[in-house]
Amino acid sequence: MQISDLPYPDPGVPDARSGPRFLLWLGRGQLGGQARSLCWGLVHFGGIAGLPYSVGSGVGAVVERDGAGLLRAGALLLLTGVAISVGDAMLHRTAVTNWITAAARVQQLLARKTAELGSALTRRVAAGEVVAVSTGDVEKIGWFVEAVSRFLAAACAIVAICVGLLFLAPSIGVVVAVGVPVLALSVLPLLPHATRRADVQRDKAGKATELASDTVAGLRVLRGIGGEELFLGRYREASQQVRAAAVRSAGMWALIAAVQVLLPGVLLVTVVWYGASLVQEGRLEVGELVAAFSAVATMLYPLRSVEEIAMAYSFSRPSAQRAARVLSLTRTGPGPADAGREGAGRQGEGSPDPVGDLHDPATGLVAPAGRLTAVVCGDPDAAGRLAERLGGHPADAGGEDGDASGGVPVLLGGVALDGLPLDTARRLVLVQDKDPVLLSGTLRELFDVPSSGKVEPSAALAAAHCGDVLDALLQAAPDGVDDPMDARITERGRSLSGGQRQRLALARSLAADPEVLVLDEPTSAVDSHTEARVAEGIAALRAGRTTVVLASSPLLLDRADHVVLVDGGTVAAAGTHRELLRREPRYRAVVTRETEEEQRVARLGPARLGNELTGIEESA
Repeated sequence: MQISDLPYPDPGVPDARSGPRFLLWLGRGQLGGQARSLCWGLVHFGGIAGLPYSVGSGVGAVVERDGAGLLRAGALLLLTGVAISVGDAMLHRTAVTNWITAAARVQQLLARKTAELGSALTRRVAAGEVVAVSTGDVEKIGWFVEAVSRFLAAACAIVAICVGLLFLAPSIGVVVAVGVPVLALSVLPLLPHATRRADVQRDKAGKATELASDTVAGLRVLRGIGGEELFLGRYREASQQVRAAAVRSAGMWALIAAVQVLLPGVLLVTVVWYGASLVQEGRLEVGELVAAFSAVATMLYPLRSVEEIAMAYSFSRPSAQRAARVLSLTRTGPGPADAGREGAGRQGEGSPDPVGDLHDPATGLVAPAGRLTAVVCGDPDAAGRLAERLGGHPADAGGEDGDASGGVPVLLGGVALDGLPLDTARRLVLVQDKDPVLLSGTLRELFDVPSSGKVEPSAALAAAHCGDVLDALLQAAPDGVDDPMDARITERGRSLSGGQRQRLALARSLAADPEVLVLDEPTSAVDSHTEARVAEGIAALRAGRTTVVLASSPLLLDRADHVVLVDGGTVAAAGTHRELLRREPRYRAVVTRETEEEQRVARLGPARLGNELTGIEESA
């Protein structure tokens, strides 16, 4: 795989059982690139291994006044120089290619997993953790993959130098053969400490970044309540913690760097001192001493690759473990989900799309096909979980945070949603959560989403009552932009109000025109007049299509064909909005925000309540 071939047509199915297994799987997927990098590494480090012999031969030829030998040494020195330079250039090229392609594969896998799980991902793994895995951890994993081939080539060069010294100068060769493993292993005891300190720094930096992101996202609200200084103080404190952790981490790496300089220097001094004594005794030629000195000096360079691979693995192993934990997540949990799926039926490739009612066996909710169904939940968090489950993202088996689903899949036309191919499930059911995201770009790009093609963006914008949004975008657009569809939206739509962002996201969902549209509080940030217009627009545009709205607004509920009250994780009542207001106190309490005293008055009636009050006064 070359960089020009990215992205991968299919990044594959990773072995996410553990961090080391994931690294091994990545390595197996890049055998060709690793082989090319290893070959160029052997050329590069082979030239380095031959350099001491060339220098020693040249010095020996000068001492012996051997002109032919000097020419041979010069030719060999030229050859090793070419090998070093060409090999280094190509090794760097192929190794960086391995790095980039490995990082790209991991990022594609993470992007695919994010698309598969949707917002269920951030319920299982913190959003900051996902961002950290897809940025810093991906870099560390790519670093290890890139360093493997360079380490193997360097190890071959070190072995070749040691073997050559044993033949050229056995006495010095023994000293070097004993000292090299000590140099290679000297930093290993320090690496776990350095890794732990680096992990602490990473965690604190991640928390500081998350705090900064949340502060920026809520800056308008903070200014409104005067909370800027409070959050600024929190960020200063988090920033100082990151600085202190970075200093501690840098101190350990400084110690490792000092060891890497000190011990090779000790070995080099030892070789020179011992070799000089051998020359004085006549047991070693001057050229052989120069060759031995050059060999030890040049061996320090490939030894860095040994230390690098140890550092790369120490950093990449926890990073790979975190990536594997994210990649091992599935759309469904084990256990009860399997049992529920057996009776629900599955949808194979090539089968027609299921049609019919949307049914959640866990709560008993049934959304009739082709009708607008409103669902009322007293708990907003429970409503959010229900919306996700209706979109084919069931909670983990056994329930979560009071969720009684137990992993039972939602059915569409009798077919389990989580048994459908992912693209089919996404095409059939679209869930818009209560905090939708708008990406930066033009309004036309915002509506460039997979859709049936039956609903034009203009119709969706009109249904969502976005006239004032279009005017605001045109006013902020540069001169020459006359079409609102060409106006640009800032990142996350920060230049728009919360209600304007909410209506634009609703229009995008309406334009997609899925078979089933699930809306979680689509009008919570708009005023009553606008909400009434939006409710009419949804009902008109989605006529004949299955729509589920989770809301407690009477304006939306009154437009629904069917209203369901979910209380305690199950369906408690169903009917029209007006029917439920008359006969269901729990529904009335949620929709009208009645207090407990008001509910009591409604239950007892004025006459009976007056009798109770009279009895209390008499007893007093």
